[in-house]
Amino acid sequence: MRDLLSDVDWKGIGFRVDCRWSARGLAMAALLWVWASNKTLTERFARSLRIMQFLGPNFGPATASYQGFLELLVRWTAALRQCLMLAFQSRMESEFPDDFRIGGYIVLAADGSNIELPRTRSNQGCYAPAKTRRKKARKGRKSSSRKGRPKSRKAREQQSRCKKAESPQMSLTALLHVGLRLPWDWRLGSSDTSEREHLRSMIASLPPDALLTADCGFFGYEFWSELLASKREFVIRVGGNVRLLKKLGVARESQGTIYLWPDKAARRRQPPLVLRLVEVHDGRRSWFLITSVCDPQRLSDEQITQIYSSRWRIELFFRDFKQTFGRAKLRSHAAAHARCEAEWSLLGLWGMLLYARIQQKTHPQSTRVLSVAQVLRAFGQAINEFKTRPDPDQSLKQKLCHALIDPYRRKNKTSRNYPRKKYETPTKPPIILIATPTQKQHAKHVLSTLSQKP
Repeated sequence: MRDLLSDVDWKGIGFRVDCRWSARGLAMAALLWVWASNKTLTERFARSLRIMQFLGPNFGPATASYQGFLELLVRWTAALRQCLMLAFQSRMESEFPDDFRIGGYIVLAADGSNIELPRTRSNQGCYAPAKTRRKKARKGRKSSSRKGRPKSRKAREQQSRCKKAESPQMSLTALLHVGLRLPWDWRLGSSDTSEREHLRSMIASLPPDALLTADCGFFGYEFWSELLASKREFVIRVGGNVRLLKKLGVARESQGTIYLWPDKAARRRQPPLVLRLVEVHDGRRSWFLITSVCDPQRLSDEQITQIYSSRWRIELFFRDFKQTFGRAKLRSHAAAHARCEAEWSLLGLWGMLLYARIQQKTHPQSTRVLSVAQVLRAFGQAINEFKTRPDPDQSLKQKLCHALIDPYRRKNKTSRNYPRKKYETPTKPPIILIATPTQKQHAKHVLSTLSQKP
């Protein structure tokens, strides 16, 4: 714990004079709270408090209630999260300089997922879709009257679908460091929150040399304009719902040069976005990737293909977080407590994986992929047996050094006849039109007007 939190700056956090908790002690207790493998949240807190008492009086109070702990955590989670996030990001760059950048960029994969919550009034009022929240508010107390069970099968299926749609879910939009397979940043919200808006709120905190890679959902003129204005780059896949222009004649064009200039932006006299289109064929179908790096010398087509292919690692991170770490459904009944549970679960998983990667740096088999399940098992055993000294080959560091995925080669499972296998329609290519003379003239006029502005 000292090693993991050694670079954290606690100066911006100050508790009351009569508070028995310190910033470092509260962060340690919260991490141990989410690391513990007990079933209930109160049992996890009891285990973390016993460990804090075992470490000494400088780490936490001798006695504390779960309600007081949560009340303090709700108030200070945002500040503590920022301190730990900056420390973890700095540690990633200092410990792994070779893997930190790809092609000179800090490559971050973006995607979103939903986390299930208990069906309580507090969670429904905060995280259910806005349409459901308004409907519940209109009905008032009359909505509590229980309706009879529909007789027909079709009506029962419709009632089940409506109930599932109204269940509270927390939306999670995350950024994953592609080279290190570690989290970088995230945002939480209600289930109907836009993933693109979540990502837009993270643009200001991105490093200057960041490059975002994402799937088709993160498309839009305003979103891409904001990314380019902040001097960040991107590699994003597009499909048939995107209309592009070529031969607009407002920039130095080469092979792959295209423009994004929707009619709405043209009417508002907003400039066209100069981009680059890369077509990748994987043997079965083609991908169409758009990047803001227009110079092939700066980022080649092969590097762009590698970057987008690595985007799949964020899907594996969501699987590790929800299935392996057991956070597919949170346990908190209050909305504020559920947010704390989600924030510290993400910080806890980040801390465990970062510490394991640091321990594996000098291991001869460090090129193999880290096993999240073995890391969780090693931390869980250390927490359960914190009073006993382990054997030399059974210490936490030794177990983390060997927490690697088995080296045997996995077989291709795409041909298996799974009963719930989905056959999705292949993504169509984007619509590419040749710019008309009117569009060329209007684009030159818009750019000349913008260049004359002070």
